[in-house]
Amino acid sequence: MDFFKRETRFDFMSHRLRAGLVTMALVLGALAVLWLRGLNPGLDFTGGTLVEVGYAEAVNLSEVRGTLSEAGYEDAVVQNFGTARDIVIRLAPDAGSGDALSNAVLDTLRQDNPDAELRRVEFVGPQIGEELTEKGGLALLYALGGILVYVAFRFEYRFAIGAVAAVLHDVVVTVGIFAATGLTFDLTVLAALLAVIGYSLNDTIVVFDRIRENFIRIRKGSAVEVTNRSINQMLPRTLVTSLTTLLVLFALFALGGELIRGFAVALIIGVLVGTYSSIYVASSAALALGVSKEDLVPPPKEGEDAEEERP
Repeated sequence: MDFFKRETRFDFMSHRLRAGLVTMALVLGALAVLWLRGLNPGLDFTGGTLVEVGYAEAVNLSEVRGTLSEAGYEDAVVQNFGTARDIVIRLAPDAGSGDALSNAVLDTLRQDNPDAELRRVEFVGPQIGEELTEKGGLALLYALGGILVYVAFRFEYRFAIGAVAAVLHDVVVTVGIFAATGLTFDLTVLAALLAVIGYSLNDTIVVFDRIRENFIRIRKGSAVEVTNRSINQMLPRTLVTSLTTLLVLFALFALGGELIRGFAVALIIGVLVGTYSSIYVASSAALALGVSKEDLVPPPKEGEDAEEERP
């Protein structure tokens, strides 16, 4: 517990070049996976019909896919939903919609397993899915634009670029992991991404606030030394916030059910990469752009001695 009460002396910025290589590898890897595999969009974005079916015992997904394919549903996507006894079937919009389609799918499945039970049916039209995709992308762009303007006015444009770089890093890496693992990307995950943007920005702003304060108070330290000291001063707060947030998210992941699992996974990834980016992306980017105390320290008033503090 003493770790959270005392100021640490880690030399974070001495490793910023190596961390930069790790950051580039993460971002380029995520972009490559997105390009090669793409996301697995949920029904919210693609449109179509989702049918949830429950069985008395564990069911073989390959057999279910074969049964549906023989009945004319070749493009049906079949996945487990929570347990091996529950499945969801995603059908393209051209397969039809409404009760007629769900009843036809259920009748097909009952030919092989009479215990099949219809649990839920959802339908989203292709036009609505396209509209949600467009508005979701715009929401992310507006959030990033607002962050750039806000941080530029509150701090300095170099800090604004660093903050946006950190947020972009978090979003790209999180989305890349979803693409690599094939997890469904739906509206709940998009909401989680917007929450990740807010979390990452909050952590970055706290560090930037301390950097600005120390630039004013510590007149003889270099920009790297002031940044290092500021990160160390805020490290206990950052770790406590991240750990308590992760405890809640792991509880949601384990107990929240399948519908909220994607949301929890996205936030868990976002909190982890957000903690990293507030140190090695946002702060490192500001230093790389040449931020200095002259950019933040107000000129001393005539006849007034500025107080100095040694780092």
